[in-house]
Amino acid sequence: MKRLLLLLVSVLAIVPACTQKRANLTVIVSLDAFRWDFTQIHQAPWLDSIGRAGIQAVMRPSYPSSTFPNHYTIATGLRPDHHGIVNSAFWDSERGVLYSMGDSVTRNRPYYYGGEPIWVTAEKQGVRTASVYWVGSDIPIGGVLPADYKYWYDEPRLTYPERVQETLRLASLPSKERPSLIMLYFDDPDWAAHQFGPSGIGTGMMISHLDSLMGVLYTGLHALPHGDRINLIVTADHGMTDISDERFIPIPEVIDTALCEHIVSTNPTTIFSKPGCREQILDQLSKVGHINAWKSEDVPEHLHYGTSPHLGDIVVAPDLGWQFAFTPRGLLGAHGYDPQEPDMQVLFRAAGPDFKKGYIKPEKFDNVDIYPLLAHLLHVNPARTDGTLVEVQDLLAR
Repeated sequence: MKRLLLLLVSVLAIVPACTQKRANLTVIVSLDAFRWDFTQIHQAPWLDSIGRAGIQAVMRPSYPSSTFPNHYTIATGLRPDHHGIVNSAFWDSERGVLYSMGDSVTRNRPYYYGGEPIWVTAEKQGVRTASVYWVGSDIPIGGVLPADYKYWYDEPRLTYPERVQETLRLASLPSKERPSLIMLYFDDPDWAAHQFGPSGIGTGMMISHLDSLMGVLYTGLHALPHGDRINLIVTADHGMTDISDERFIPIPEVIDTALCEHIVSTNPTTIFSKPGCREQILDQLSKVGHINAWKSEDVPEHLHYGTSPHLGDIVVAPDLGWQFAFTPRGLLGAHGYDPQEPDMQVLFRAAGPDFKKGYIKPEKFDNVDIYPLLAHLLHVNPARTDGTLVEVQDLLAR
């Protein structure tokens, strides 16, 4: 009798796991540098229609508002200062090397990628995921990769239309093979907005192209037999603002670079000063207009920046639209600035069974809240992060 009771208890304990309803498929798309108001400046009817069908919101990036830090923040729910990818390039003083997102060697080293990306969280809990070029997803972080992913350095890289078709292929797989999360990345309109400026005709043409692809994706997902069980999220990593070489501050003309061990001239610029030289460098920087220079421990609290060893001991941030570097690049658009600046903020669109319909979120929210949102949609237990589901709970249908 005792053995029978134990068997019955064991069966009852298993039943909830066996009968738990599978999460709806969620597809999250990043359109690199798609500023929140690009749908107003340029024509984007499909993104407008997705918003009308579901959610329209404005999302703040994390600091610095650049590609690699923010894609990895969206994936982990951690600020760049906490997950380690503090900018597109940074000096690793422990190993004596420069990490750069364009360097295939340092970019692919797992030890730079702290935290737990959502695909790792999901895969560890038996939930299948896939990625089409999302930052970090082709690197074995914690020894885990998505069940299906594209390696960035494989050639030829998928074109934008091919990326949409690959996403539709993944979404149409048989139920046992189908991922519950697909993460899709597009390099634009970042490149276009850098070249032509946020309001440029070339930027508008690229946005029109991307918008049409979002239409192909949206209608293609809905056409699947299980299309009514698919959530689509479209967002971005950062915005873009106008710049010109007339608003350029050359580093060697304003500080004595001999006082510095290393200078990484990203936005923000990080300086590793030589012993005893920090105050002298800061004094020189204090005489320069259109920049803010802080000791790393004194970076303003709202930026959540300054504790990582990858940042050196001085952080220099130019005013919006200004550049602080060694040489001008001849571009018309740039990012990396304070996330409180509207030009750095991004669109957020979402539609599907788990989201409200026709809802405009009245408050802006931070991109660290995407990870807990995805964990909720996937029915997985989240890792500890800087974000919270509370901030985006109002987006959910129930």
